[in-house]
Amino acid sequence: MDRTVLNSANGEDPEPTSISSRGKKGGWTTFPFTIATVAGIALAFGGLTGNLIVYLIQEFNIRSISAAKIFNVVNGCTTILPIAAAIIADSFTGCYSVIWISSLISSLGLLIIVLTAAISKLRPPHCENGSNLCKYPSEVQLAVLYIGLALGSIGMAGTRFTIGSMGANQFDKPKHQGIFFNWYIFTMYMATGISSTLIVYIENSVSWTLGFGICLAANIFALAIFLAGSGFYHHLKPQGSPFVRLARVIVASFRKRKMVLSLKREDYFQGPDYKVTTFPSKFFKFLNRAALRAEGETEPDGSTRQPWKPCTVQDVEDFKRIIKIFPLWSTGFFLSTPLVILGSLSVLQALAMDRHLGPHFQIPAGSVFLFTLMPTCFTVFLLDRFLFPLWEKFTGHPVRPLQRVGIGHLLDIVGLAVLALVEAKRLKIARLHDLQGQDNAVVPMSVFWLVPPLAIAGIGEAFFFPGQIDFYYQEFPASLKSTSTAAVALYMGIAYYLGNAVIDLVRRTRGWLPDDLNKGRLDNVYWLVCVLAGLNFCYYLVCSYFYKYQNVETVKVTDDSTV
Repeated sequence: MDRTVLNSANGEDPEPTSISSRGKKGGWTTFPFTIATVAGIALAFGGLTGNLIVYLIQEFNIRSISAAKIFNVVNGCTTILPIAAAIIADSFTGCYSVIWISSLISSLGLLIIVLTAAISKLRPPHCENGSNLCKYPSEVQLAVLYIGLALGSIGMAGTRFTIGSMGANQFDKPKHQGIFFNWYIFTMYMATGISSTLIVYIENSVSWTLGFGICLAANIFALAIFLAGSGFYHHLKPQGSPFVRLARVIVASFRKRKMVLSLKREDYFQGPDYKVTTFPSKFFKFLNRAALRAEGETEPDGSTRQPWKPCTVQDVEDFKRIIKIFPLWSTGFFLSTPLVILGSLSVLQALAMDRHLGPHFQIPAGSVFLFTLMPTCFTVFLLDRFLFPLWEKFTGHPVRPLQRVGIGHLLDIVGLAVLALVEAKRLKIARLHDLQGQDNAVVPMSVFWLVPPLAIAGIGEAFFFPGQIDFYYQEFPASLKSTSTAAVALYMGIAYYLGNAVIDLVRRTRGWLPDDLNKGRLDNVYWLVCVLAGLNFCYYLVCSYFYKYQNVETVKVTDDSTV
């Protein structure tokens, strides 16, 4: 976390942003509006998804594993679709329009979810969990539910990450942009923690209608606050999609595949605004043809006549950099997939465990996310304020991003192994009490047994998640900085679908995941995922060993740097 954030939080005024190029718009004036918007969106999202599995099981009579898969699909949409929102914002409308339109869409989706909770005809008749007499929801009831979830997912995907980009766009200085991003992440985590406790408790103990109604109110509040700041925002005009530039390199290199590469720098197109003539690198040198000058492609002033044929040397080198990063990026699939499986199946474990805290209070199953969330927040603070500064003091250099990711990867594997041991103990207790013959019986084992493995996973997330963002932000080309964070969201979204694929494969080939966990072997599933994560870690070590940093080695960490 940026140390300037903590200074400003203690009452010290941060340096005013440079607004010479912005007039009177942008800067810290917009900060309360964007951060309040983030808080409202995070509350709405956490209240919807944090207890979704329980809602599907208890109110729609959907089997537990199917509910976990629906949960993964919803979360996958909210992490994959930000890529589409970023393309639209960068290429056509800008962030502002994407945010308010997406907020309206998510509000409509949440309204539909509220109606499913409030109107009994939109749900199947209530029955006991696991009963053979449970009536499955009708096609109409499922259609209404899925439409609500789809609209909610699409809308939140368009706001959760786009508001971060727009908030940072209000500042000129990277230092101030870093301050905003730290507050953005902190606010999102804290709001998610509140929703995972307070709203989830209301949904379980008071009313699903009231709980989802609070989510809807939070989302509408976020939209109202965002629109209230309209007169203060600095709006950036779309400069074209970065994906177009990447595609142009592929098309131009294919069209010029028969041209002979030149050894002269002046034979390569630099663009109209270049200051220093550069020569393309030898890595994947067949792509260098995309920057070769051809007769009739450029004007005398250096501009292009046919934009899909000539590419600048910088465009080619940016594309090559993406290719170099791709192997490391691909390791993120099975770095995030174990966390996806752990997050969804641990809720099912909690439903089959004793969740009482004292004689009268029962912890909602959806609140077990808090066992991961709080250690993550605490560890990020501890690393930033104490451990990383000590490391730098004694070693003379900061912890590099790939080292952070590797440590987080190992901790996730350890967390999975401990979780497998906890589940094995739970099944042993179920057998001792002869509970495997009863449908979805609660095992007399405290849910707090889940705290150690989930906390270890949370500590691992504190290492690898900031490490990944830091790595991609530094290593991606300068023209693709916004895409760098979207790349992290993309493979996290893909991981939700890979998690579903693993669950489907296990269900088809093994009897480890019945709807009644007391009759299955969830511990074996965790061991399987642990092995897959271990193999992925070996792949990560190979990729990181051969990767050569482009920018990180030249970065000097100061008191204002993000660790």
